Amino acid sequence: MTLERIPARPTRVGLVAGGLGAYWPQFPDLLPQLERSSARVSERMGTLGCEVVDVGFISDAQQGAAAAERLREAGCDLIVGFLTTYMTATMLLPIAQRSGAPVLLINLQPSESMDHETFDTGQWLAYCGACPLPEMANTFTRAGIPFRSVSGYLEDERAWARIERWVKAAGVRATLRNGRHGLMGHLYPGMLDVATDLTLVPVNLGGHVEVLEFDDLRVRVEKVTDTQVKERMELAREVFELADTVVPEDFEWAARVSAGLDQLVADFELDSLAYYHRGLDGEIHERLGAGMILGSSLLTARGVPAAGEYELRTSLAMLIMDRLGGGGSFTELQALDFLRGHVEMGHDGPAHLAISSRKPLLRGLGVFHGKRGWGVSVEFDVAHGPVTAFGLLQRRDGRFGFVVSEGETVDGPHLKIGNTTSRVDFGRDPGEWTDDWSATGISHHWSLGIGHRAAELRAVADLMGVELIEV
Repeated sequence: MTLERIPARPTRVGLVAGGLGAYWPQFPDLLPQLERSSARVSERMGTLGCEVVDVGFISDAQQGAAAAERLREAGCDLIVGFLTTYMTATMLLPIAQRSGAPVLLINLQPSESMDHETFDTGQWLAYCGACPLPEMANTFTRAGIPFRSVSGYLEDERAWARIERWVKAAGVRATLRNGRHGLMGHLYPGMLDVATDLTLVPVNLGGHVEVLEFDDLRVRVEKVTDTQVKERMELAREVFELADTVVPEDFEWAARVSAGLDQLVADFELDSLAYYHRGLDGEIHERLGAGMILGSSLLTARGVPAAGEYELRTSLAMLIMDRLGGGGSFTELQALDFLRGHVEMGHDGPAHLAISSRKPLLRGLGVFHGKRGWGVSVEFDVAHGPVTAFGLLQRRDGRFGFVVSEGETVDGPHLKIGNTTSRVDFGRDPGEWTDDWSATGISHHWSLGIGHRAAELRAVADLMGVELIEV
């Protein structure tokens, strides 16, 4: 069964194409050809899962200034300037200055190569988009405006893969800048690495951290109807395989908490959630904290990642990985298998159900390791193949950084203890990898997602102005 994702704001890409207007009266066939290329770029951009704000073709500085105002008002997440032929820097500089969005310059000539035997000057100029690129780079550098560029030809799939990478990165940046991140409960006692200065989230990434009480969840769980509980249990039976250790009362409670959790996310318009509460002697807050894994896993699969143990930076890492299409499950080191050369990593939930190698198992546990309470937990391993471990670190000076490592999830023996254990082969001695990974300053939690995502994460780091360390 495919869980319906919670709608997210689409990435808004501003597109402007341009060329030097002095050419049009000299070469009457040139502008129509460039406009056809511009229309094709706009069409391809629209297939990348983004909303395209196409302000058309500019031919001089006055038109560039008018386009700059339209794009500024549109509130774009990325500005794409299509250099179709030579154009002056004064045509694009106002757009970059006023938009407030990252800038991508693209130079896509009509085909792989000119027909040198037959082309005249007008036909050559249609292939001259590379000519102004150094001029734009020089001007933007002197203006203090970061930029990036992609050069290729109109149907060059390698170039379009790079363009798509920047579009996805801009979408992640927009998600973080506009995001609302729930932080509910309190820090797991003694986890100094997990503690995050809340001011540093909007300072480094943008967005807002909504501080929540477990009572915010309690009052919503109390209002969940028996019908909602029944529906949530039916959904869980479709999504999960239920182990015979699942106690009916615990399953029903987890379903009730899940329905209340959905309402909490809706009421506070959350894009992510990190939580923890210790509780004592089976009181309501302890039971809520122990009943979170089912609902948090369902939310994570629907695009609102939830991380336990108050791990705000990891819930943000899971959100980034999700928006890149990699899923992203709550993860920590579990053991090293020197016999097979694998690093075993995972957690006792929550998990991203969309990246499971099989139908995930719901297992009943009499005790969660290191936590009070009891209930149901999710068990699976991440789909076998390329994966990326990705986490956010907080430097001593308050700067955030990305830590990334690509590997492969592989088959092998797994513990049956209600954890999301995966075996990852990083192509090297697991002990040495663990030492290098830990030396980066990463906390003991991170996100594990499918696919090799280092190139995409480098693009995100570039747009965010964040350091990236690759292990």
